[in-house]
Amino acid sequence: MISNLVVVGSGVMGRGIAYVGAIGGFNVVLVDVNQDALESARNEIDSIFEKGLRYQKITEEEAAAAKSRFTYSANLKESAAYADLIIEAVPEKAEIKRAVFETIEVHAKEDCYFATNTSTMSPTEIGSYGKRPEKTIAMHFFNPVQRMPLVEIVRGLETSDETAAIIKEVAEKMGKETVVINEFPGFVTSRISCLVGNEAFFMLQEGLGTPEEIDKAIKLGLNYPMGPFELGDLVGLDARLNNLKYLHSKLGEKYRPAPLLEQYVKAGRLGRKSGKGVYDYTKDGELVRK
Repeated sequence: MISNLVVVGSGVMGRGIAYVGAIGGFNVVLVDVNQDALESARNEIDSIFEKGLRYQKITEEEAAAAKSRFTYSANLKESAAYADLIIEAVPEKAEIKRAVFETIEVHAKEDCYFATNTSTMSPTEIGSYGKRPEKTIAMHFFNPVQRMPLVEIVRGLETSDETAAIIKEVAEKMGKETVVINEFPGFVTSRISCLVGNEAFFMLQEGLGTPEEIDKAIKLGLNYPMGPFELGDLVGLDARLNNLKYLHSKLGEKYRPAPLLEQYVKAGRLGRKSGKGVYDYTKDGELVRK
């Protein structure tokens, strides 16, 4: 029985996962070693609660109950000891994920389950960072977590049937639809999403159209909820580039990153979080939170 959930990493994905976990009835600890990042996450999560109330997605009672189950911590070791399930949501870099998993392996209970929120990386490899690969799995959430209905659950080579079933139940309690698939680089969704986002940058690079026109064509012509540039700016162009580099190394030439995307990242144009990506999110030099 999963009651106590720890989410490691208070970035865009981590704070969203923590929010839907609390709404789903779990006791949630959101962990980040950076106190400023935690404070930013607290403000953003308060805003998500406010929007949920404003648009009648949740009731006052549900919001109050979820907030009562929510805490923040900068102490991963202490928090790991409390958990029935730990969901890692740190950047898509093997050395960072390894450091998290090596720490939680030492401090978590023997019956604790581990999940990685990754869009491309191998849950088999990540499971090797600890000593319980049978209890390790990938939970690929989508951004924004509180609005997107799917969790892509990806089994590693050693993941047990029991673990897959428990994680499916956890995701469903969070209000999510699920697919359970076997590991292969990029899974289902990231392989398609990266191709679309990268091709949009090639189009922009070639002068085919403006970002607004390309986004509008994709949204209205293909019925996407967001255009590829809007989505890229939301998740972070650095994250998109990292995913493409990984898929390029594993799956070949069709995933080679567009040079213009690499230029944007080198210039620090990372998207909403930096104030400027494909679009500009600043007003009079100040970052505008949307």
